[in-house]
Formats: sequence, structure tokens, C-alpha cells
Amino acid sequence: MQTPLSVQQIDEKILRLKQQLLTLKPLHPGSLSQQYQACGKPGCKCCDPKKPRPHGPYTKLTYVHRGKFTCRFVRAASVQEVTALVAVFKTFRELTEEWVALSIQRAQLGPFQRTARRPKPAPMGPESQKSPRRPEKGR
Repeated sequence: MQTPLSVQQIDEKILRLKQQLLTLKPLHPGSLSQQYQACGKPGCKCCDPKKPRPHGPYTKLTYVHRGKFTCRFVRAASVQEVTALVAVFKTFRELTEEWVALSIQRAQLGPFQRTARRPKPAPMGPESQKSPRRPEKGR
């Protein structure tokens, strides 16, 4: 069993995470996959009824940004670069997830720490239950 971290230890970890985030290179969300295509042209190798051989593989990048699902084909010359961008994004997500987890843990040690319920204050008297009168206008 791990010993719980102190607020100071959590703050130090968060500071290290922030420093790591500052060193990240350009990034891009998503994942890469290999796709094969059949063009459908009569007589093409991809439409051979006995042994079809689809065109490809083509590399496809898929991601969701602001709720919009996007697919893009990546040129063969750019696959290595896009792979690196996606890897940096994965690192970014891991670091920010860790930061959020530490922030939640810190909040539980500080301002959101559960305390015993306080009893409700008793009413002060009959005057405190009456609504205050407004001064009358122009009389």
C-alpha cells in the first residue's frame, strides 16, 4: 500500500508535469490505420472474382475534434512524420490525465476535504422571521 502524498509532494509533481508539457513538440490527435481499396473498374485486379487483390495499403488518420469525426488519407512520404505527431499527442494526453488525477487528489486534501456536518443555526427570534418593511414613498 502506498502512503498518501502531501499537498507539497503533489504540487511538486504537478510542476514537473507542467515542465514536461512545455517541452512537447507539435502534436496531432488520432490514430493511424492501414486501408485497402477496391476501385470497381471492370478488369482491374481488385475486381477479379477468383482472387481479388485490392489496392493499397493506404494509411488513414482518424480523429475526433470538437465533436467532429474526421478521416484523412496520409501520403506515404508523410507517414513517419504523422506517426510522430500522433505519438506526441498520446504523451500530451497521458501527462494531462496525470495532472488532472493529481489535482483531484490535491483538492481532496485541501478545500474539498470532508468535514463533520455543522448544525443549522437556530432562529434568532420573532423579529428575524419577519420580512423588513420598505419605506413608503412620498407620504
